[in-house]
Amino acid sequence: MIQTIVFDVGETITRDDRYWASWANWLGIPHHTLSALVGAVVARGLDNAEALRLARPGIDVAAEYRARENAGQGEHLDDSDLYDDVRPALAALRDAGVRVIIVGNQTARAGELLRGLGLPADLIVTSGEWGVVKPQPEFFRRVLEVAQAAPGETVYVGDHPVNDVFPAKAAGLHTAHIRRGPWGHLWADDPQVVGAADWRISSLTELCDIIRR
Repeated sequence: MIQTIVFDVGETITRDDRYWASWANWLGIPHHTLSALVGAVVARGLDNAEALRLARPGIDVAAEYRARENAGQGEHLDDSDLYDDVRPALAALRDAGVRVIIVGNQTARAGELLRGLGLPADLIVTSGEWGVVKPQPEFFRRVLEVAQAAPGETVYVGDHPVNDVFPAKAAGLHTAHIRRGPWGHLWADDPQVVGAADWRISSLTELCDIIRR
């Protein structure tokens, strides 16, 4: 029986449209250009930050992030950044007695913003607050600590094979790969993803049927 479901953030809970648009604005390049560069690095299996380095060679991403914050152009999240199925799916899972956790590779500031949205979740935390990032095994050890359930009773839901599906599976968790966002769509039918994911979904509401099986 599934006791806990753990959700990735970017392109699982939230859309990344605003995130990349804000970076394009900061760098002074068209939104389409940066989107295309993101697609290129996704197709090559690279970290998405490489898109910023292609747009501005030699960029210090951390320093630019701080400069954006200081200029009042830092991170922002509101309900429009959530996928439409997030609130109903999370609420239904909690009503069914499932522990709901949201944890992904985001900054501490993103954690504050997510908690400010009042989502139906038992815990929201980020890698920036933990000081460890996916796909490091320590990240998933922390996931299991907060899950308060055995690995076989826990599902990790995410769009990214390398950051979500493969390391969560290696940690003994059940995995659900969501066809959402560039990573989710591009790698949805990859044989390794198909082999590693216990479930492949297109909407978070499908998880409600999964826990009833």
